[in-house]
Amino acid sequence: MGVQEVPTQAFDDQKPGTSGLRKKVTVFQQPNYTNNFIQATIDAVTELEGSLAGATLAVGGDGRFYLPEAIQIIIKMAAANKIGRLVIGQNGLFSTPAVSALIRQRQLRGGIILTASHNPGGPTEDFGIKYNIANGGPAPGSVTDTIFKKSQALTKYQISDAADVDLSVLGEVRVEDMIVEIVDPVDNYATLMQELFDFDALKAYVSSGIKLHIDCLSGIAGPYAKRIYVDLLGAPEDAVVNASPKPDFGGGHPDPNLVYAHDLVAAMQTGAYDFGAAFDGDADRNMILGKNGFFVTPSDSVAVLAAQYEHIPYLKKNGLQGVSRSMPTGAALDLVAKKLDIEFFEVPTGWKFFGNLMDAGRLSLCGEESFGTGSNHIREKDGVWASLCWLSVMAGTGQSIEQILLKHWQDFGRNFFTRYDYENVSSEAGDAVMTKVRSLIGNQASWPTDAPSGHKIASVDDFEYTDPTNGEVTSKQGLRIIFTDGSRIIFRLSGTGSSGATIRMYIDSYIKDDAAYTQDAAVALKPLVELALQLSNLADLTGRTEPSVIT
Repeated sequence: MGVQEVPTQAFDDQKPGTSGLRKKVTVFQQPNYTNNFIQATIDAVTELEGSLAGATLAVGGDGRFYLPEAIQIIIKMAAANKIGRLVIGQNGLFSTPAVSALIRQRQLRGGIILTASHNPGGPTEDFGIKYNIANGGPAPGSVTDTIFKKSQALTKYQISDAADVDLSVLGEVRVEDMIVEIVDPVDNYATLMQELFDFDALKAYVSSGIKLHIDCLSGIAGPYAKRIYVDLLGAPEDAVVNASPKPDFGGGHPDPNLVYAHDLVAAMQTGAYDFGAAFDGDADRNMILGKNGFFVTPSDSVAVLAAQYEHIPYLKKNGLQGVSRSMPTGAALDLVAKKLDIEFFEVPTGWKFFGNLMDAGRLSLCGEESFGTGSNHIREKDGVWASLCWLSVMAGTGQSIEQILLKHWQDFGRNFFTRYDYENVSSEAGDAVMTKVRSLIGNQASWPTDAPSGHKIASVDDFEYTDPTNGEVTSKQGLRIIFTDGSRIIFRLSGTGSSGATIRMYIDSYIKDDAAYTQDAAVALKPLVELALQLSNLADLTGRTEPSVIT
């Protein structure tokens, strides 16, 4: 074995987003592409936080295509760069929440997570690499900016010529002077869940006859859901489906929403199951369904968990220091925070903003409309944890998911919420839509005074957030049209895809009327949807008459 110094040329497209670097597999397979990004990451962390020599990092991912090859590159480059130890999940597997938990439990310097989250996998689909810092959360802007800077100036990288490591064998192996530790990817996480929840009570509830249907969409959640729901809580083996992680997610799209988790929706609509859940590729997102397919929007999910926190042992024990949602998420949580008289934060999209508040002791529970829910037990959203929260609330209240939601709406009113995704539009069309909506800012004369929906605009702005923990200002995070009754229309250009632009249009329609809560959501939302399309001129500017996905 020996360390090689390999000359290379910089790539101009290695700027990480809020969730790391995501590109097509074929991009990462280019000679030196993955190597360059790993070297830039090591160099950036070294510059900002000090040498990684002798440090321990976690490494693993969601099982998608190109994972084994990328991990072998990371092992050899980490050894060449004098990193002391890598803790890698067996077969390279780790859920994103499990990596965060491991970093925190073992006080590691950080971790490299190989995932493109909810994006499809396969030879022609998406791959991703992101770095998580010592608090277990995604790297902040200061780190990702430095990674990009380093990638632009890179002329060489360090790599060992050691043989590949057998990732299937538990135990330790030496590569150069570095130890590679292969661990069961589920053990640490399952132990943590047993500390956070009352597993005896949940096991009794599961054995009482409630029927579960957990769909892991052939992502990394499978081994975790099997261990927890089947092995520890006693659910039948067939309660957890699509539980084997596959490089192409079984040809599906591992995004837990009503469109891509259609098999779960269909199964729940039969009325055969009381509780349904789905998770995305790396197990940090979740969707919750009740009997007959009763859908819990992510906006309602975090609000209900906050209102019912005393049924969740971890939150009951520690209390709610504060709650938070991402700006596009429906404002149901705001109403709960007001009633509970606890601190509330509206933050930009990106889990790192929640992490800062958690580290400061000001946040216990948070969520975002893109099916992410979490708490300060780790510094990532956590799909399996969220499903256990819902099971705990059901067990504690003795109510069905539908009953829990109906009672919540009676207490707080209902925020009908939807998201329209217009995927793979041209950058020019995306910019044109945003420019049209932005023209409303400060131009009250252009606001409709007689909108057919009856809504009256109170304000229009481009959301800006000042982080109360460090004073950092994050600007241009989405265009908000806020109405006098608290309803909202929001437009954002998403940066989570690997190609093209995605326009996301969010509709948050608040209604306080007991007779209206069970009406079809599409009917309740239609007036604001039509107003949003009118104000943005989206159809004309993009040529799209229908969104790619409606959530």
